[in-house]
Formats: sequence, structure tokens, C-alpha cells
Amino acid sequence: MRCPDCGQDDDHVVDSRPQPGGEAIRRRRECLRCGGRFTTFERIERRPLLVRKRSGAVVPFEASRVLDGMARAAKDRVERSVLEETASDIERTLRASGRREVTSEQVGLQVLARLRDLDEVTYVRYASVYKDFQRPEDFEEELSELRKELPPKPR
Repeated sequence: MRCPDCGQDDDHVVDSRPQPGGEAIRRRRECLRCGGRFTTFERIERRPLLVRKRSGAVVPFEASRVLDGMARAAKDRVERSVLEETASDIERTLRASGRREVTSEQVGLQVLARLRDLDEVTYVRYASVYKDFQRPEDFEEELSELRKELPPKPR
């Protein structure tokens, strides 16, 4: 690692600490030439996860796009931190499949499954866009399916 002060690449690690979530390690370093201290972060470089869209185009998976879609559907209903964890969990699940490429349908179904458990209204909002509802009956059908899978509410 090159010292940002003198450019020398001779340093030693003074302190190492894992970052929250365990996705990175923070290292405090000291240059052996000039004595300057600086911080570096070490992260795992993952191979890219690709998404094949309905059009056939292949794009890199971006958890931020999943998060944005869920956030629009969850407006004022679900905390952002919960949605961020959900988006991360979806990415972990897709990566755990061991496949380098997934379909946009697989991503959408993962989002729907998670939103169903988080908040029913958010689920229906997302489903209306994802499934391209065109008629009021589409909402009724989706709500009927949602009610079938949920236990009856106590009176």
C-alpha cells in the first residue's frame, strides 16, 4: 500500500478491526519511511452476479435498484434500514444459488416473497407494478391470493 504522504510502499499495520456486518476490515497503517498514518479498507471482491432481463439483455445485479423499487412501494410504511437488509438478503440468496446469472423474474419473485412477509400493502403496491396490473380485477385477484396464504385474523 502506498503512503498518501510520501508515496513509499513500505508500511506496517498498526490496528485491524472488522467493520459492522463483517463485509470489510479497517486497517490503520503507519509508513515506515515518513511515519505518516493512514487507513485502508479490505473488502472481498466478488465475481459479478448478472441479471438476464426479459428483453434478453444481461446487466450486472445492483442491490440499489432492488432497494429503490422496494422503497417506492413501501413509501411511509417500512423503515429504510429494514429494506436495506432485505435487499442484501435477496442478493445473498441469489448468490447462494451458485449461478453466475439469474433472471429478472427470479429477482422479482424474491422481492415479492420478502415483501409479502414484511408488509401486505407494500407487497400489493410492488406486485401491481411488477405484474403489470391493468384492471381493478387484477388487484382483487392478487388480494384473494394473499388472503388464502395468510392465517385468518382474530376478531
